Amino acid sequence: MLSGTGPESPVPTAASGGGGAGLRPAGADAGQGREGTYGEYGGRFVPETLIPALDELETGWREAKDDDSFRDELDRLGRDYGGRPTPLTLAERFAPGKRLYLKREDLLHTGAHKLNNALGQALLARRLGKQRIVAETGAGQHGVAAATVCARFGFECVVYMGAEDMRRQRPNVERMRLLGAEVRPVEFGTRTLKEATSEAIRDWIATVETTHYLIGSCVGPHPYPEIVRELQAVIGHEAREQILQAEGHLPEVAVACVGGGSNAIGLFAGFLADDVRLVGVEAGGAASLGTGRTAVLHGSRSSVLADEDGQVLDAESISAGLDYPGSGPEHAFLRDSGRAEYATATDDEALAAFRRLARTEGILPALEPAHALARVAELDEEVVLLCLSGRGDKDLEEVLSR
Repeated sequence: MLSGTGPESPVPTAASGGGGAGLRPAGADAGQGREGTYGEYGGRFVPETLIPALDELETGWREAKDDDSFRDELDRLGRDYGGRPTPLTLAERFAPGKRLYLKREDLLHTGAHKLNNALGQALLARRLGKQRIVAETGAGQHGVAAATVCARFGFECVVYMGAEDMRRQRPNVERMRLLGAEVRPVEFGTRTLKEATSEAIRDWIATVETTHYLIGSCVGPHPYPEIVRELQAVIGHEAREQILQAEGHLPEVAVACVGGGSNAIGLFAGFLADDVRLVGVEAGGAASLGTGRTAVLHGSRSSVLADEDGQVLDAESISAGLDYPGSGPEHAFLRDSGRAEYATATDDEALAAFRRLARTEGILPALEPAHALARVAELDEEVVLLCLSGRGDKDLEEVLSR
């Protein structure tokens, strides 16, 4: 069912300000119409049994955003546990003729941007009195982040992961288990992120009174896209301050990889109100924003790889984190409004960018941001800001086998 549709909304505007968690008061929801819509996208398409849980989550989120103690604890955890602010690195050799700045989310605790969201949702789950966390993961970085915060706060943790992704991302599977999480393989369909998400939702439906579903990207039914966006906006707010200090002006273009789209929406949040070009880069075999159509996937309406009947198609990518046939509803809205544009990179291009960054800058990127790196040389702009959303340790086996 659809619970909560709203009118067309204007182009999103970013909150001013810089560091910290980037949380804004309730009622300042960028890009949203009523009830969590972004133009024609978003909303809730879920079983009736989940409506009370989503209402409870939304109420808890509104209260938390207005609570100084919640924001202060999240800021403190981000700083003292996560390692925020993450640095901005000028990559001097990767792209001759450009001033390429890397926002180093790969240096955050657990090795990717996913911890920003996981910490915030763990605090929220604690406020709601939940004892158990379920999560989905593709590349494993969200699963590791979820397992990490569950260890930190004492939650039971179950992570659903496609069997194919478990093969590709074996080091992260072992990390999750060492952190005390139960990793449940998903053996049907493509055995990747789409099926893992479906299984996590099924678990949540059956255990909703005691369980919080810790969604890892800016997808799913309202209020999840808003929650994840706001928790990841710290990337863009920090980067905005840092590049102003480094260059004396804003970047000409901000670039990030897009699967579900959480690192990209977090980066973009810092620059939506500015004259800065925004570019998201999808995997060529999972380009839901480039070649998809409007459809419903995992609880919300967005741009999805689907056939004429609305049946979801399989996505393909060397990158487990981009191997998803949909994107967050706000990304679809930004595309339609013209505020952001979306390109693609092939597996081979991402591999070449991975190796080039390693050899020119001494940094191993995850295969996900390697897709964004692959498009840098083609940009017309000189001053480029790119979200390096994760590190490449998890991808070494996949890279070396090619």
